Amino acid sequence: MPRFKIQLQYDGSAYHGWQVQKSDRSVQGELEGTLSILSKGEKINVIGSGRTDSGVHALRQIAHFDWDTDMATCDIMPALNGNLPNDIRIQECSVVPGDFHARFSAVKRQYVYRCRTDDYIMDRNKVWETGELDLNQLNELAQLIMGKHDFTSFSKFNPEVENRVSTIALSEWSNEGGIVNYRVAANRFLHHMVRYLVGTMVNVTQNKMSNSEFKTLLKNPQEDVQVYRAPAQGLFLEKVEYDGADNF
Repeated sequence: MPRFKIQLQYDGSAYHGWQVQKSDRSVQGELEGTLSILSKGEKINVIGSGRTDSGVHALRQIAHFDWDTDMATCDIMPALNGNLPNDIRIQECSVVPGDFHARFSAVKRQYVYRCRTDDYIMDRNKVWETGELDLNQLNELAQLIMGKHDFTSFSKFNPEVENRVSTIALSEWSNEGGIVNYRVAANRFLHHMVRYLVGTMVNVTQNKMSNSEFKTLLKNPQEDVQVYRAPAQGLFLEKVEYDGADNF
């Protein structure tokens, strides 16, 4: 059976995350519902590279599904886009080897978190309105995160998750005209990890936490520690890397 890989973007504002929910809308649910329409009722499971949370967006999410269809590959993307809601858009569709897996074949994922520092309000559903930020101090903190660390202090605690170590390949803040962006890339991310990192770093610059307290949380991982979680709407899955630097 052919395996199809898709690249898509979505505005997560109206969705309770990527994963299918019993009663709430999800991105995976919309994709599987649309494929059911195109396949005349067939149940087709769509696997994503990762599960974005409620309200989180994606610029380049990767997913795959298996579908025995007579439809030409070049026709699948327009067919999907013609039936999907306008806040989900397929950007690419291709046939891939059967051992490709959108989640398990990925070697790196990159997120960007957007903070608005001026008084512009028209994108308020896509940013965290933080006010002025100290970019130099943020980057000093961001550099501490580089490399291999246990991020228990910066994730939603789950006793079923035994390995809480991630290797950070990119961690930097940049000012892009009223928007201060935090980009972070790693081999894996824990639940809410980026939002906890962003919220805590911003809190340090706002004198709600000290640099030394931040360093302690990183060097001495703590379960269920009280740290600030940045709002969901500022977070975007930016890209996913596979062997061969695909999509990165």
